[in-house]
Amino acid sequence: MKTRKELKEEYKQMKFKMGVFQIKNNINGKLFIGSSMDLKAIWHAQKLQLDFGIHPNSDLQKDWKEHGAENFSYEIIEEIKQVEDKPIDFAKEIKVLEGMIIDELQPFENKGYNKGTFQK
Repeated sequence: MKTRKELKEEYKQMKFKMGVFQIKNNINGKLFIGSSMDLKAIWHAQKLQLDFGIHPNSDLQKDWKEHGAENFSYEIIEEIKQVEDKPIDFAKEIKVLEGMIIDELQPFENKGYNKGTFQK
């Protein structure tokens, strides 16, 4: 049986899919763009917040409650591949990529749920 220290080290060595995701309202086409260091875990966290009515984005929360979970979809838009041979600040890279995608898609007001953080 592995020690706690060995398990922690093993966890640190694990590679998770990281990048930018969208939650799409399939009824009106509105998008919520976000990013994460763990794209699998973030969907579970977002869905849990929405299901319990505690999501920080009130517009997305309102539509989730009104239309139901079955009318929303989750999709990974861009994934950042981990590179072993050079040190990279992946958190920073993900935020830059998220900003670029938000700038491109403009998921604001009638087109989406994002607030004007990255808006020009």
